[in-house]
Amino acid sequence: MSDDTLLDGDLDFLRRPLLGFLSMAAGPTPPQPRPVWFETTTDRTIQLFTDPDSVKVRQLRRDPRASLVVAAPADERERWVSVAGRVTIEPDGARDLAARLAARYWDLDDPVRKRDLAGILDGHWVRFVIHPETVRRYAM
Repeated sequence: MSDDTLLDGDLDFLRRPLLGFLSMAAGPTPPQPRPVWFETTTDRTIQLFTDPDSVKVRQLRRDPRASLVVAAPADERERWVSVAGRVTIEPDGARDLAARLAARYWDLDDPVRKRDLAGILDGHWVRFVIHPETVRRYAM
């Protein structure tokens, strides 16, 4: 099934602490998916954070299209959601997003993870938002 909107069931699935695999358009270069943390928003977009000088940002400035694929763990029934669309790069909100995502993916009572988060929060980040144009999904 394909459309341009994340459905409620998609959002429930995407709110789990699963890794997404991000790919960006690269013209003749094959996509190079990378595992990423992500968050869905109330307006049914997907947001991530990254270093403003990263290859991701440079590539998105050349061609602002990206996709994110999220799959259920191997010990569950097969399920995945794929979102593709245009990306906007936002200068604000990345630090708060990083803190929320760290709490979602890590046990912040662990002193090592708490230090890791402090290191992340000391960095300079941008937030980028995928605005869905195509959503595909599969669930057994």
